[in-house]
Amino acid sequence: MNPVLKEIIDLLDVERIERNLYRGQNHNTEHVYGGQVLAQALTAASRTVDVDHHLHSLHAYFLRAGNWEIPILYEVDRIRDGTSFTTRRVAAIQEGRAIFSLSGSWHKDEPGIDHSQPMPDVPPPEALRGDLEIFRQLASEQPEAAAYSFRYEAIDCRQVEKIDATDTGEHPPFKHTWLKARDPLPDDRVTHLALLAYMSDLDFMSTSMLPHGRNALRGSTVGASLDHSIWIHRPFRADEWLLFAKESPNAGGARGFVRGHFFTRSGDLVATAAQECLIRPVGELRERLFSA
Repeated sequence: MNPVLKEIIDLLDVERIERNLYRGQNHNTEHVYGGQVLAQALTAASRTVDVDHHLHSLHAYFLRAGNWEIPILYEVDRIRDGTSFTTRRVAAIQEGRAIFSLSGSWHKDEPGIDHSQPMPDVPPPEALRGDLEIFRQLASEQPEAAAYSFRYEAIDCRQVEKIDATDTGEHPPFKHTWLKARDPLPDDRVTHLALLAYMSDLDFMSTSMLPHGRNALRGSTVGASLDHSIWIHRPFRADEWLLFAKESPNAGGARGFVRGHFFTRSGDLVATAAQECLIRPVGELRERLFSA
């Protein structure tokens, strides 16, 4: 396993301190990545759930910016252990304050009706350029990009629309990305769930900014993830290609909304994610909007 992927997997494997208390470390990147906190909280909660119950949904709120220089404590509340469903609540804590909260539900497998929407008709990953080369070039020109571009050393991402990180043009509010772990992962189901949660926050919020010139807005807005939800529909592996089909049906009131579906190469819909984010205008853009 390549060292960056191993570092990410090790970070997501939170340390048990007490029966319902876990500790997670951070990347040395001068900020705390939301997908990391989401995945660590999910891992902590999963450690308290019987193995025959599988995650079907989680709903989370980002409450405060995290401090990357100190560990994050994850306190798990065992709300309910039922025959069919298990419910957990997790608070991520730094310096005595909650920076993040998560509620999740696990379901024991049972038969039922079955249908799903079809996968979009897009080129296969082999026909697309990988993001790693693009981000390596960007990091050589803009050293600050290394704070997040390292993730593509671990995760193979390939964009269908080919909208690179410096594009200032206006585009329709949708994006399709193939992604997977670069090396095989352990068969542990929680590892695959945690990495999916980690990947679900990659380039997600920016989809809501595409119609307005995503990178043209960088210096004119303050952005942050506000909440994040994931629904798991079917089993999957995070080390096999998944198509993340993202769209933003709405932006307004200084917030953007994004949702996305994960499909396997064979076309199975395995998970759905949704997020609302803060996109607050500042400076001249704020003055222009308020005077309009």
